Amino acid sequence: MSTTAIHELTIVELRKSLIHRTISSLELTQHFLDRIEQFDPALNAYRVVCPETALDAARAADARLSAGDELGPLHGIPFAAKDLMDVAGLPTTAGTSLRSDHRATDNATVIQRLFDAGMLLLGKTNTVQFAYGGVGINHDHGTPHNPWSEVPHIPGGSSSGSGVAVSARLSPMALGSDTGGSVRLPAGLCGITGLKTTVGQVSLDGVYPLSWTLDSIGPLVRSAEDAAYVYQAIQGWDPADGGTAGRSSHDVVSGLTKGVQGMKVALPDGRFHEEVDDDVAASVHEAARVLQGLGADLVGLDMPEAAESCELAVARSVIGAEAWSSNRDCYDRHAGELDPVVSSRLSLGKDINIDEYFAAVKKMLELRNRVGRRLAEIDVMLVPTAAVCAAPVAEVDANLDSYMAYNVRILRNTTIGNVLNLSGLTVPCGFNQAGLPIGLMIYAPPFCEDRVLRVGHAYQQATDWHRRSPVLDWV
Repeated sequence: MSTTAIHELTIVELRKSLIHRTISSLELTQHFLDRIEQFDPALNAYRVVCPETALDAARAADARLSAGDELGPLHGIPFAAKDLMDVAGLPTTAGTSLRSDHRATDNATVIQRLFDAGMLLLGKTNTVQFAYGGVGINHDHGTPHNPWSEVPHIPGGSSSGSGVAVSARLSPMALGSDTGGSVRLPAGLCGITGLKTTVGQVSLDGVYPLSWTLDSIGPLVRSAEDAAYVYQAIQGWDPADGGTAGRSSHDVVSGLTKGVQGMKVALPDGRFHEEVDDDVAASVHEAARVLQGLGADLVGLDMPEAAESCELAVARSVIGAEAWSSNRDCYDRHAGELDPVVSSRLSLGKDINIDEYFAAVKKMLELRNRVGRRLAEIDVMLVPTAAVCAAPVAEVDANLDSYMAYNVRILRNTTIGNVLNLSGLTVPCGFNQAGLPIGLMIYAPPFCEDRVLRVGHAYQQATDWHRRSPVLDWV
């Protein structure tokens, strides 16, 4: 196998190469470490890289494969993790230099489950400070560079480094967290696949919190098929996280190839499709036609709860209050040293009173109950991941007003899914006239990750958008 093609392979394809011994885990890991060394100084995807431990783990993975002791479909595959997740011996900075000296003593459950599945860690990726922002800008550690443009464009956040790392082929997979869109936005804006899991299905033990009510963990990968295998490994009950109590693992792999024949696929009216760029709208509707051609039944869906989720500022009240509670000690001691944008957003949470917070939680639960009954009529629904594509960093970051306006606009469709606790998958579905990626979001009811992955896989079998990669000749 030509080493120039290694980084273009999906996890599933890499596994076949490892099993057939056309490549070793050591060679694979070294290849990605070489790409990180070559490209990451310009892209700033990684906060820390751990080559020695990665190569040692790769050698151990090869030895087990040679002995016939395979741990499963992820054995010997490298990955990266957002720097909110504890890795024993490494800092968990949560995007701020104020936590540079914080070193984890244990692995987050989600990290340990990947290690148990035979994966090995390349490093930890940059994030928005405290994971609080959908744009992806970090004025402290620096903003990861969206690889689809030589001119710095926003990568999407808050899992910004994870999105850039996978898009630029600096890792086959990277973990992210999603509270208002933080897996799906960087995946959508960087032209890759991202899975938002249902809250309570993947353990948050050892993950720096933003909003304990809405935080979830999911993979950023090249394909829905890859996402299915990673999700299969990380999901399920964890004694260290009471939020997962009663949640058993469910199989999302065996039904992945069943196709969409006869599935009811909705294009909801209203809020999801308002103020959407023409290129984005056209690509999403073309994706719907592709699924229709594969046998899906396209139906309409009236969903007023989407607008209510936005207009009542449910997410702002819940996330704002909980983000303030999680970070108030750091804010009180270091407000002047924080990223000015994040500091400003945290201060807004300080002013949310307890009555407003509980009213928002109550309204959120009411909306979830209503949507549950409404979605019982369909299998999945399709919406744009974001209303717009990535914009230049200089334009977005010109001042606080421009930042906040763009942040609100790109977060709208993803945050609705968090408020309603939907399972969601974003897949690439085209490019705008400037050559920037467009994301299609597939939503299903809570704990229906199998559905969104099945539909995403069927779409990707019929299209090649997920096979496109950015040209990095400008680096």
